Amino acid sequence: MADVLVVGELKNGELKKISKELTSAARKIADSIGGKVHTVIITDNVDAFAGDLKAVGADTVIGANLGEFSPEGYANGIFAIIQEKKPAVVLIPHSAQGKEYSARVAIKANAGIVADAVGLSVDGGKVVAKKPIYSGKAYANFKVTSDIQIFTVRANSQEVTPKDGAGAVEKSGAGAGEVRTKSLSKDLSGGNKVQLADASIIVSGGRGIKGPENWPIIQDLADTLGAALGASRATVDAGWISHSHQVGQTGKTVSPNCYIACGISGAIQHLAGMGSSKYIVAINKDGDAPIFKVATYGVVADLFEVVPALTSEFKKVLG
Repeated sequence: MADVLVVGELKNGELKKISKELTSAARKIADSIGGKVHTVIITDNVDAFAGDLKAVGADTVIGANLGEFSPEGYANGIFAIIQEKKPAVVLIPHSAQGKEYSARVAIKANAGIVADAVGLSVDGGKVVAKKPIYSGKAYANFKVTSDIQIFTVRANSQEVTPKDGAGAVEKSGAGAGEVRTKSLSKDLSGGNKVQLADASIIVSGGRGIKGPENWPIIQDLADTLGAALGASRATVDAGWISHSHQVGQTGKTVSPNCYIACGISGAIQHLAGMGSSKYIVAINKDGDAPIFKVATYGVVADLFEVVPALTSEFKKVLG
């Protein structure tokens, strides 16, 4: 038996989509290697999420009350569950939290780890992870040869496929253990209306918007589509928008279903952050802009004409 353990995430008391994505991916892996799927949620109210996770393949939904987030505490608790369930594969979100504790879990489990996977398959009983390399200019496949294989997986990179698991609910006695660091305070920015990392649609603006006074044009399209607002490094460096919106190598790496680039030339640094998007729509009046080399659809025109027209049409269609 070769089981798969998923670590899910909540946000503001709600199940994040990545939890379903990873559980669905784990179901496919477990079916291939002949095992079960165990999904862990850090909560004291696991029953509230069991049905959603069962519907995408979880055989067991495990609640672990580890208290306030701490990389040490989460690593201690998750490792304790690994020792109990003895999975062959562990899937962790490549999120702000996941990046903090995943390497600690790998060290405790004496396991190999591949970070930021965007594709998962099985070959010879081992998981093969596809991930971007060279700032997103190429992809490589990796296998972990240790007994336990750990992967952090990018949000929006896995399909959610309905398939019922057993859905048994367990409450783990694993604790946070010894925690030598403590969070004293948090300074949260206003952030996006829709968070970049979780968004299935992102509308981004670049230097082509000409100034900060024109962000409402881009925001209106984003709001109409229920999308997150993104930005290029050039606009952030110019002080037109906060760094929390930046997409790229020195900003956030995203993988939405649709990425709409408005007035963005497509520098390598920016492409590294959004190149794995399923569909890329580029709007730029420079027909030679690098963004068109990766775009699924391209519009060579003035964004100040195209974007309001798109917004108007979407409002008619979406109501």
